[in-house]
Amino acid sequence: MNSTSANQPSSGRLALLQALVIQLIALSLLVSIGSFAKAAEAYPEQQPLWLKEANRVEQGKAPQLNLKDSPEKRKRSWAFAFDNDFLVPGHRDQDYTYGLNFTQTGYKLDKTKVGLDKLLIGLDELLGNTRTSIRSQEVFSREIGAFGFTPENISVSVANTEDRPYASLVYTSINREQIDLVDNIAWKSTLTVGALGLGLVGDLQNWAHHSLSGKDARGWHNQISEGGEITGRYVLARQEYLDNFSDNLEIKSTSQVSIGYLTEASWGLSLRAGRIHSPWASFNPELASYGERSSYSSNANAVNEHYFWAGFAIKARAYNAFLQGQFRDSSVTYEQAELRPWLVEAWAGYTFAFQNGYRVSYLIRGHSSEIKQGAGDRNLIWGGLIIARSI
Repeated sequence: MNSTSANQPSSGRLALLQALVIQLIALSLLVSIGSFAKAAEAYPEQQPLWLKEANRVEQGKAPQLNLKDSPEKRKRSWAFAFDNDFLVPGHRDQDYTYGLNFTQTGYKLDKTKVGLDKLLIGLDELLGNTRTSIRSQEVFSREIGAFGFTPENISVSVANTEDRPYASLVYTSINREQIDLVDNIAWKSTLTVGALGLGLVGDLQNWAHHSLSGKDARGWHNQISEGGEITGRYVLARQEYLDNFSDNLEIKSTSQVSIGYLTEASWGLSLRAGRIHSPWASFNPELASYGERSSYSSNANAVNEHYFWAGFAIKARAYNAFLQGQFRDSSVTYEQAELRPWLVEAWAGYTFAFQNGYRVSYLIRGHSSEIKQGAGDRNLIWGGLIIARSI
């Protein structure tokens, strides 16, 4: 890892150059995926759609179409999520220490005056991620949130070069879902804009610690990009709902690529088991990145359901601004060679939804160690609570 020194400007320029090369490679991969998706849209199967549907019915695999799902009848929803490491056994106060976000979903949310939606649609069109078929449904959601990371020992004020650095993100994002109602495939994209290094996340943590008679986190002035720095991220994911195994079990796969403050590619499987009535594409814990996209949001009708959910993902991570820093100098950063490029992430949770539209979820999530050696070489684990309502 690096600490501030006379040699840091040159090493910082080298790290920046490496990060830019990685981002260009990731962008090329995104373009390739988008081109593949566009080609698939442009050259559909030659079999007529009516015959394809007849065959599905004949084989007992009729698509899950909701013919009553007109724009006027689609619902809106909101969700609030809170993550914290004290929500798991052991009451840890380190690594991904807490996060919170608020999400709103609604039909044609892109028609609001929020500028990010137009930029997201433009990026999707540039990458070929646009569905024009009448069998597709489009849903938008927007999110605001914040989350932070701390080293293991938060009682010291000096920078600890043997452990992970303090880091934080305050952000807003727009999410777009394009769901193929016939083939049960969903393309989901997210554009996030935020700021690293603001004092807000540390102030909120210390305020909570004071309220609960806890100890202060005294090293927030050593965080990544201290004083504030603009950052962003674009994510493109493809989800596929696998064939029905039973009425009480859903399984889907997710392939995902992102470029920005987290640059990575991943593939995973996830499941829901229990009394399930909401659409398969409405609940997406596999798309969460720490505090981002960790809440439930859907434009489906309120239903009474309860289910267990779990999953895993294998990630190839090329860049992590929360450990490596960005453009500004930081007290503690890690070089790419000091980090593990392969991570395994897993999660499990339980959701109970009421007929009046409210739903409550509890989750446990974690991933394998990213730092190769030193005090920071440890697995991350945290818990979360989600409260949501369909309106």
